[in-house]
Amino acid sequence: MKNDKSSKPVALVTGGSRGIGFGCAEHLAKAGFDLVINGMRPEEQVADTLQALQALGARTAYARGDIGSKESREGILAVVRESFGKLNVLVNNAGVAPKERLDILEASEESFDYVVGTNLKGAYFLTQAAARWMVGQKKADDAFQGAIINVSSISATVISVNRGEYCIAKAGLSMATQLFAVRLGEYGIPVYEVRPGVIKTDMTAGVTEKYDKLIADGLCVTPRWGFPDDIGRAVSSLARGDFPYSTGQVIMVDGGLTLPRL
Repeated sequence: MKNDKSSKPVALVTGGSRGIGFGCAEHLAKAGFDLVINGMRPEEQVADTLQALQALGARTAYARGDIGSKESREGILAVVRESFGKLNVLVNNAGVAPKERLDILEASEESFDYVVGTNLKGAYFLTQAAARWMVGQKKADDAFQGAIINVSSISATVISVNRGEYCIAKAGLSMATQLFAVRLGEYGIPVYEVRPGVIKTDMTAGVTEKYDKLIADGLCVTPRWGFPDDIGRAVSSLARGDFPYSTGQVIMVDGGLTLPRL
């Protein structure tokens, strides 16, 4: 799709072809956004996903690339520019888990670089580039409305000693949310953190039995798994501008898991 100046707002969702990312994209499509979906798979493998979003009324483009790579980040934003010529909302959702869950006394530097390089560094510098573009759009047109939404995890504050690199990356993303919220405040561009709890996705497939038992034993106040749909509802509400006076804030979507209880 070539540059087409639509009146509809445009959202870029990283890791948007499945799991939480698709849940976000689906609700953004329903909320009236056109979409650029980023992922690592070849475009032909996500054709059904794009068609599903198109059926909801969204025009779509696919930007294949690894957000951990500077060249890929530039390429992803180039697809947004070529396809729509503007960007209203960035949803930083793409993330990876450690390839092997190891105790922090044993985990490797390579694993740390892999996880932090994608989940924190990649999101941080994609946000930097997108924010510059959004500021430019705001200066050119005071009616421009933009937002940045970071999908983090309860692991930003809840400790798992067998995946320390993941926890550190998410804690860093939480601080990045606050940093960009303060920096972009003068331009009226809010920045939010959506913090999911235990969500049923590909990433949690290997620990399904563990969390089935924990949830049955009362891990969450709301006695069920979370689903990508739960995260998508929160993200689309923020993207629509329903919370314009809440920049820099954390929206918990964890079924009450982190509520202190006796």
